[in-house]
Amino acid sequence: MYPSSGTEASFPLFSIIPFIGILLSIALIPLVNHHFWESHYGKISLFWGLSFLLPVLFVFGFRFTAHNLAHTALLEYFPFIILLFALFTISGGIQIKGTLVGTPKLNSYLILLGTMLASLIGTTGAAMLLIRPIIRANKYRKHKVHIIVFFIILVANIGGALSPLGDPPLFIGFLKGVEFFWTTQHLLVPMLIHVLFIIILFFITDTYFYNKEEVDILDNSESKKPIEIQGKINLLLIVGVVLSVYMSGSFKFGDISIYGTDVAKQAILRDLYLLMLAYLSWNLTSKELRKSNGFTWFPILEVAKLFAGIFITIIPVILILKAGEKGALSSIISAVNDNGNPINMMYFWLTGILSSFLDNAPTYLVFFNTAGGDAKILMTELAQTLLAISSGSVFFGALTYIGNAPNFMVRSIAEENGIKMPSFFGYMAWSSAILIPIFLIYSIIFF
Repeated sequence: MYPSSGTEASFPLFSIIPFIGILLSIALIPLVNHHFWESHYGKISLFWGLSFLLPVLFVFGFRFTAHNLAHTALLEYFPFIILLFALFTISGGIQIKGTLVGTPKLNSYLILLGTMLASLIGTTGAAMLLIRPIIRANKYRKHKVHIIVFFIILVANIGGALSPLGDPPLFIGFLKGVEFFWTTQHLLVPMLIHVLFIIILFFITDTYFYNKEEVDILDNSESKKPIEIQGKINLLLIVGVVLSVYMSGSFKFGDISIYGTDVAKQAILRDLYLLMLAYLSWNLTSKELRKSNGFTWFPILEVAKLFAGIFITIIPVILILKAGEKGALSSIISAVNDNGNPINMMYFWLTGILSSFLDNAPTYLVFFNTAGGDAKILMTELAQTLLAISSGSVFFGALTYIGNAPNFMVRSIAEENGIKMPSFFGYMAWSSAILIPIFLIYSIIFF
């Protein structure tokens, strides 16, 4: 994903300070002064981005800095944010109306539906499609933070494990030669184990909190109305998004060099097509429907600004990891191999933990290449290693708000609707308690 410039090993460990700084800012500033954060998060992201770019510009010069910035923007950030923008705009034009009462049974059904859809329309598409209905179903409930936490874990992350369309790292593997249905075949059982454990835990947890409600939710719900989907044209547009992503990985039309970065023509066509679909959705959906759906641009703007800073400050981390045993993080790379033999459990945990804090797509690619980078060998002789890398990068995305982009968007939409979500570390306390036990069991059984 990043250019091999020969300078990767030259980045010292302290060059990751801006990345740590932006993560700590996201975690701590909202706790200290939430109003200040809401007013200035874009400036804070810009500050940390410049705190990396300006020293690099001084030390390595304009050409190196511009090349890496262009590489990150053209191959990582713009495709990432355009896909999110398209899915956010289109899903915001779909409204599920009717009587939805947030009982543990209904909440479990909605989360399971989103989990199943995630591998078909992506974790972002499924999360954006169902987050508003599940919030609306639980609007009379006092205890509902846990519902959003479990929703992020299953719909925005683990549900995307069965296809390259589900989650970005699996799409990277598809582009590198991993067969489209390899993930379906090999991650089906691991995903089902995780989903079964987590949904049972959710039902128990939600039943406990449901019984603590001071009022009868059924009595406070609206008069019973049949379920109705409005804005159906957007369902067709979501299919268009899925097809565009699939086609961009299935056909090759050559590359265009932009400031030393080779950009695939089919990727440019995909992004233009996604923007066109978003434009169509905006113009074909009534503004009244979007208003009643609680649609605003704030969540996508927050993600765009914060992840711009994250994508910039993550550059030295990825380049150091790319340098392998020559880089400042050589101990991480060495930990996954024993005299040339892969240690699959370490591949799972290290890919996962890094994916929780770094962008999971380049993290997947780093360990994919560390394991040899040959898709044919990884799909056969080293299938367990590829399973470890794939499941680690997808499953661990649920561990933090920044582990996967829809996490942050779901949190933002929930807070817009008056649900006070946990802080960065508060969310990690929830997710760790839910996920670490099943990760331990899974890694012992499979690796």
